[in-house]
Amino acid sequence: MSYLAARTSLCYSYLMQNSFDEKILEEAHSWIGEGQSVVLATVIQTWGSSPRPVGSRMIVSQQGNFSGSVSGGCVESAVVQECMSLLKDKKSHKTLDFKVSNENAWEVGLACGGEMAIFIEKVN
Repeated sequence: MSYLAARTSLCYSYLMQNSFDEKILEEAHSWIGEGQSVVLATVIQTWGSSPRPVGSRMIVSQQGNFSGSVSGGCVESAVVQECMSLLKDKKSHKTLDFKVSNENAWEVGLACGGEMAIFIEKVN
């Protein structure tokens, strides 16, 4: 791949990530405007293989609706459940740690194992 093609691809990825983040934040703003409580989940650290990079985001409403992605398979559904629990809790934030071995990755809906930390926080 030429330097120009590589740079164009990198710029495109950056713009897509930013527009994706804007969509998520606009949707969160809309849900909050409708009177719903919302939790923002953000990938803050990864080790080994991870389906989504650091900085990936997802929002979850009190109704269980979500937008965005922080992982895949059972990990993502566990994040949604943790976000729903946080809305009922007095805490404003929490860090979630997930460790998936290569041996059981397929069982939880992931292509391979790895570790990741996800920060969840209530947003107003």
